[in-house]
Amino acid sequence: MKRLVLIFFLALAGPLLAEEDVVAGLSQDRIDITANFDGSDILIYGAVKRDAPVPGGTMDVIITLEGPGEAEVVRRKARVFGLWINTDKVVIDRAPSFYAVATTGAFSDIISDTEDLRHAISIPRAIRSVGAPHTIQDAPAFTEALIRIREARHLYSLEQYAVRLTEQTLFRADFDLPANLVEGNYKTRIFLLRDKRVVNLYEKTIFVRKVGLERWLFNLSRQQPAAYGLLALVIAALAGWGASAGFRLLRR
Repeated sequence: MKRLVLIFFLALAGPLLAEEDVVAGLSQDRIDITANFDGSDILIYGAVKRDAPVPGGTMDVIITLEGPGEAEVVRRKARVFGLWINTDKVVIDRAPSFYAVATTGAFSDIISDTEDLRHAISIPRAIRSVGAPHTIQDAPAFTEALIRIREARHLYSLEQYAVRLTEQTLFRADFDLPANLVEGNYKTRIFLLRDKRVVNLYEKTIFVRKVGLERWLFNLSRQQPAAYGLLALVIAALAGWGASAGFRLLRR
């Protein structure tokens, strides 16, 4: 009887014991946004550690890099009496400020829809929108519009076949980060898959911070908005005066 109970519990625990573990690293885990920041790049690399021979089935890797999430209001314009005005809006509960996905193959070929839903890996699944007004009949169109806008700004991307996998052990992927990054903690996730099923997950955080003049201006705008507005007016006036003086000199 005891043997049967032991076999039963081992059978239950079997799927929870990972046969393969991800060991990974980053080329940098901190990014400083300065006044002349024009983007950066990050190399994510690693290996698969095994305590047993390589299991059967097809192995794939998906790597995601996600910026801080925030609520977004997406509006739709329509032409009314010859004027383009906002007619509808949907509040998206949470959308990553930056989201990039890199894979070893075609996304739909290497992961099941169930696993994508469970881990919220693809771009549409990473966005949470559940509070659309009942008057909006095509709420998904607002999410699709947000994705298109952020793809055009290089904030959302899906790079298929961008993860290089060697001998089912070593992997690496390069991510380009645009200049218009939002400050905050960026989460990278590495999914190890076998036959479209996630068998292991590794997570690490990248810290993105404003430093120097950018940090001072950011803090000033949040802590003393009146002083920040006055400073902006002074800088604009000085810039206008300088441009005018320069033109006068050129005319002489």
